[in-house]
Amino acid sequence: MGVPTLGCACAVCTSADPRDLRLRPSVLVRWKETAGESEPARERAVVIDTGPDFREQALRAGVNRVDAVFYTHAHADHILGLDDLRPLSFKTFREGGPIPLYASQETRATLERIFDYTFSPHATYPNRAKLRLEPLEETTSVHGIEFRRIPLLHGELEIVGYRFGSAAYLTDVSEIPEGSFALLEGLDHLVLSALRYKPHPSHATVEQALGWAKRIGAKQTWLTHIAHELGHEETNRALPAGVALAYDGLTVPVIL
Repeated sequence: MGVPTLGCACAVCTSADPRDLRLRPSVLVRWKETAGESEPARERAVVIDTGPDFREQALRAGVNRVDAVFYTHAHADHILGLDDLRPLSFKTFREGGPIPLYASQETRATLERIFDYTFSPHATYPNRAKLRLEPLEETTSVHGIEFRRIPLLHGELEIVGYRFGSAAYLTDVSEIPEGSFALLEGLDHLVLSALRYKPHPSHATVEQALGWAKRIGAKQTWLTHIAHELGHEETNRALPAGVALAYDGLTVPVIL
């Protein structure tokens, strides 16, 4: 729901710590693509999920292009900022075509329904975003960087996480299927959801996330998708070495 949560006056929602101000989770993967010897390197950018806060996040991060978007699932807090891709898509379209959106079949169906004015072949809106829905394969290459699909469960819903180079992003997780652990070996950075301490039917608790983090063995684990029950400073003091709460604007170097 984001923090502060509407209608709440708890200690975290009224905290003066800026790290307790939480927009909905999203990830920007940005790198320089080496061009020819006489050409400057070109910046590339991939986004994972466009939630309701995508516009604000993109402005803060200085995003001026998006080469592709990957979706984890079709819940509101992960897709409702899709239309804010529109101005960025015009630039990408001029350079080579619509922005590809990679999504599971279930997520694609929801995007087509909610954003029918963008994706319907009968849409007449002249300035609709230049976007192209693409099937989500086991591995997808975007300008030479591979994004690997990681099967996950969010309650009874099958969703996906992603591995890119030495990092992986797993949000809204309630269970990691046994076969997915082999895809998460040798990580430097693991971003993993941990909603709160109290059990939830479709989200991991801090205790569950710590168990998975220990098994996966990344050098650093960042906990995300954090509810207002977890204060940043207080929670971090209780976490083991190599695990910390993520916060809005966090940037880490990743080997791609």
